[in-house]
Order: sequence, then structure tokens, then C-alpha cells
Amino acid sequence: MNFPDTIAALASAPGRGAIGIIRISGSKVPDIALALLGKLPAARSACLSNFLAADGSVLDAGLALYFPAPASFTGEHVLELQGHGGTVVLDLVLQRLLSLGCRAALPGEFSERAFLNGKIDVTQAEAVADLIDAGSAAAVRAATRSMRGEFSERIAQLQQRLTELRKLVEAAIDFPEEDIDFASHSKTEQQLAGIFAGFDSITAAARQGNLLRDGLTVVIAGKPNAGKSSLLNRLAGEDIAIVTDLPGTTRDVLRQSLELDGLTVNLIDTAGLRTTTDVIEAEGVRRARAEMSKADLVLYLVDAAAEARAATEANLAAVPDSGERLPPDDLPPGVPLVVIRNKIDLLELPARIDTAVTPVRIHVSVKSGAGLELLRSHLKVAAGYQGADGGALSARSRHLDALARARECVHRGAEGFARTRALELFAEDLRLAQRALGEITGEFGSDELLGEIFRSFCIGK
Repeated sequence: MNFPDTIAALASAPGRGAIGIIRISGSKVPDIALALLGKLPAARSACLSNFLAADGSVLDAGLALYFPAPASFTGEHVLELQGHGGTVVLDLVLQRLLSLGCRAALPGEFSERAFLNGKIDVTQAEAVADLIDAGSAAAVRAATRSMRGEFSERIAQLQQRLTELRKLVEAAIDFPEEDIDFASHSKTEQQLAGIFAGFDSITAAARQGNLLRDGLTVVIAGKPNAGKSSLLNRLAGEDIAIVTDLPGTTRDVLRQSLELDGLTVNLIDTAGLRTTTDVIEAEGVRRARAEMSKADLVLYLVDAAAEARAATEANLAAVPDSGERLPPDDLPPGVPLVVIRNKIDLLELPARIDTAVTPVRIHVSVKSGAGLELLRSHLKVAAGYQGADGGALSARSRHLDALARARECVHRGAEGFARTRALELFAEDLRLAQRALGEITGEFGSDELLGEIFRSFCIGK
């Protein structure tokens, strides 16, 4: 595409640094280079240059790299300036570029032009942003795979399988006189099996990448003094939260991230759940419930020792590991839950995990650390995480949604044909499946969706 304007932006991080990078893209780049540098640098060669003001004085000196169209990231003429990283000097160079006819780039506009010029697809563009934001080495590897086109290639392979099946269906529709027995065609069952296997494989890899990108949000909840803040500190490996014997110490939401074998776990410590007349503590309880409603998983801490004492004082048979009855108003409905029975050291009980009950119960001592490895392992299991080297592809929720819709279209089409033998409906469902897959790479999609995707990028990327 021929864009009428030439854009410029700071491509390095804002603030003071050793080196600052400015990127320019558009049809005016050769003229701008002549005015700013006094020459047009040789293509794809670093050239030491002075960056000149309008009166010929030197604003800065650094390296200039020129990438003529179409062999550039955006597919347009691109000029990259690598100068000194002071905020004032970079701003002076940017102002000079604006005076020469550039426009300040919008967030993600360079990547958007690369997409519109066919240099990358949307999935690869999103992977560039994910690589920048990656919070672990595993997330970097997943983003790199997608950025290099592995995700897009696997989508293309799935599209090709759907096309082959559509060709067979359409042939049976268009040439009924040929008496093509589609229902008994030996190839049909194999094609459908291959298509569903392809969906399962790419969805698993994308789900792992989505976990690496977004992490697992885990809320630590429970009654006051159950050991919630102590658990946060133990898992984080440092004193993040204040711990005292006084109920209601934690009144606000505390957040801390940790990494488990490449999986980012976003821990959220919350106020103890109880009825209180303290206005500040009551607000903390309200925030705790709000966080639980948005969590991927809630760790509900129970003071097993206090439960045993209460049972003994009531002259009941104390069964310390039977599990507390969770009050129905303590938790939002439907929230994924694991019960953490803490303080087993006071009861001289061993650490263990009960997966045969619902919800799962893990018996730990936060004080001694007993059972915390069981908890760490279960967090990965609960997330469906398969490990840092599981071939994950950097993916977003919209990708998983599109994959699910595409698979459902194929399943609906196959099931419908088995009942009604309506080839036309089967063909339409296959077309809709391909369209859903096309949303992933940007082959199909609304301008609003594309705008939302690229607006989430950094300026200069």
C-alpha cells in the first residue's frame, strides 16, 4: 500500500540512556535523509553521520541505516537513526524530522504498515509485541516461534486440510451425475480425523503460549490469621506482606509474581474474610471478593490447628484433616478452588495432597515449608501447564476463541451430515471454519479488531 504520509517515532525506551533509536518510514525517507544527513546512506550499511539542524548546525552524531523499499520491515523506505540517548537531544532530532514532513507515529503503526504491506501477518505482529513483553525465557521462546511464522504456518496447514475436504464436498454437490458417494468415501474419515488432530495439537500449543503470556492469576483467600500473607512471602521468597498475630493485618490487595518452570504465577494476597465494622477492613474484604471473582484459581487457606481445637472444645471427635465447611457467602459462585490446610506442624501431621476430593485439598505447613512443593506442582497441573519446553506458541485469548469456533464448525458440519446427508450445510460449516481460522492471521477480520490489536503496541513498533 502507498501511504501518503511518512511517520517517525522513538524506537528505544524513553528516558536517559547510552543510545537512542529513531525510526522513520514512508515515501519521503530519501528526501528527509538528504536534508538531515546531507546524503542518502548506502542500502543496509551502517553509516556514521551528523544529524543536521535546519541551519546546518549539528544536533547529534551517530549511525544511520537506510532500508529501501520493499526490503524493509514495513515494506516502505525506512531510515533508522542511532544517536545518543538523552531525552533532549532525541526530542530535538524528532522535532527536526517533523519539520521535514514527518508525522509522529501512532502506537503499533510500523507493525501495522508491515502487515498491510504483506511483510508479516497479524499473528507475527502480535508475537513481536509478546516478545517485548515476555516475562520469562519460556515466553521468549514461544514468542520467537510465532514471530518467525510457526504459528501462522500451522494455521495454514490446517486451512489446507479444510480446503481438501471442501473440494471433496463441493465436488459431490456440483457433479451429482458423477455419483460421488461422499458418505462412504474412504478418504473422508481420514481427512476429518487429521483435521481434528490438527486442531487439538495447535490448540494445546496455543494454550501453553497463552499461559506463558498472561500467566496464572492466583488469589490467596481465607479467614483472618489462616496464614495467607505468610504463604505469599514463602512462595515469593521474600517478605512482601506484613505478618502479625493480629487479625485484619492485611487490608488491601498485595500482588507479587513468581515463575514456576517458565510459568508466571500472579499471586494476590487479600484481606481475611469476615464480617467487620471497621470501614477500612470492610473495604479490604470487598476487594478480596472482587479479586476472587476474576481469578484463575483461589487458594482458600484453612487453619487446621484452630479447627481441631474448636472441635475438641465442643467435645466433638476431632478429625483434623476432614476439611472445613466453606461458608457459601465466602466465595463467589463457580470460582476454581483449592483448599490449603495450613499449620499441620502443630498437629504433627504429614504433608499430602488429596486429589480424590472436590475441591482438592493440600495439607501444608507454611511455617516449616512442608507441602509447598506439592502446592507448586499442583499450580502447574491446575493451569494445564506442560513445561517450559513444550513447544508452546505465543497466543492470545482471541486465538484460542477462533480455534474453538473453527473446530466447533467442523464438528457441527460432520455431525449434521451424519444425520441429514445435507452436503450444502456441511460445505457452509467448513467455509465458516476457514473464516474463523483466517481471523487469527488477519486474513479475515474487522478494521476495529485490527485497530485494537495495533493500538496495544509500543510507539515506534
